[in-house]
Amino acid sequence: MSEQHHGFETLAIHAGQDPDPSTGAVVTPIYQVSTFKQDGVGGLRGGYEYSRSANPTRTALEECLAALESGRRGLAFASGLAAEDCLLRTVCRPGDHVVIPNDAYGGTFRLFAKVLERWGLAWTAAPLGDLDAVRAAIRPGSTRVIWCETPTNPLLGIADIAALAQLAHEHGALLAVDNTFASPYLQQPLTLGADVVVHSTTKYLGGHSDVVGGALVVSDPELGDRLGFHQNAMGAVAGPFDAWLVLRGLKTLAVRMDRHCRNAERVVEMLLGHPKVAQVLYPGLPDHPGHEVAAKQMRAFGGMVSFRVHGGEEAAVEICNRARLFTLAESLGGVESLIEHPGRMTHASAAGSPLEVPSDLVRLSVGIETVEDLLADLAQALG
Repeated sequence: MSEQHHGFETLAIHAGQDPDPSTGAVVTPIYQVSTFKQDGVGGLRGGYEYSRSANPTRTALEECLAALESGRRGLAFASGLAAEDCLLRTVCRPGDHVVIPNDAYGGTFRLFAKVLERWGLAWTAAPLGDLDAVRAAIRPGSTRVIWCETPTNPLLGIADIAALAQLAHEHGALLAVDNTFASPYLQQPLTLGADVVVHSTTKYLGGHSDVVGGALVVSDPELGDRLGFHQNAMGAVAGPFDAWLVLRGLKTLAVRMDRHCRNAERVVEMLLGHPKVAQVLYPGLPDHPGHEVAAKQMRAFGGMVSFRVHGGEEAAVEICNRARLFTLAESLGGVESLIEHPGRMTHASAAGSPLEVPSDLVRLSVGIETVEDLLADLAQALG
């Protein structure tokens, strides 16, 4: 289905997912196969020869992702970091430079600092909500990418995608936006001028904590072809069953995100009034420094909430340990609510760096459970 005038929910259920022509099955089959018979040498059926190069289940996912992000081409990977690695090694070469957020996801920071830096890629961290700081971080002639997260992980910072895109293009760079926290339901960076959208499909897109995957979506076909070449040459592709699980998750993305957002708003209200909470970080709050930008470029403010507590690191760790319905675990975006201490868990790799997160910070991935139960669990965890 290629009609781009359909609504988001319709595209999530139907884009790239026509009924199977041989059986009429309304759900895309899992083509759990490595190789495909050729009709004569070079005579490929539908373009398929080997599942690293292409697989019908992965094709369905990639077409659906492209439709949801209003892009021209989607590419599915074995993980979000595999997608990031493919993008950066496609558009950069040794000696190039990238601007990254000063509170980027810990795994992204590790990829730059521990892997790509050794490959010869330089990077500078800057607060992406401050355009002057980003401009100062750009190295004319060598900056190839501005890497953006909005909202950021875990401090929920907001960046103006349209303004960053303009700034990047003025300097001959690309703007890549990690849209994992927002999902395409809440935010579509390509429509705001971004060149590439990055996802960990493990999170909201899959939505059920049962798959690991990543994706890139672009609006420029030529860039899509370059990425497609590297996707095949490097080989970190999504397997057919993983692709099918993400496709299944996408069908309910809109209704899940509505509930995630509503529950998060209630959690924020509760935390704001608690004496043990020193600060609540959530872009839906009117006093959040990025609130106006978030309201302009997002449908709603998402299901991620972070807060700082009185009593420092040990108090934050104890709150995480006392939670019961909020499961103490890394990752995010599943139907179940999670709680974690970023400084010791997801962002431990950033310790001692410019991206180190506050030790008194707690991060919540607010799920879709009955919200009163979530509030009660947080109340007892806070003591």
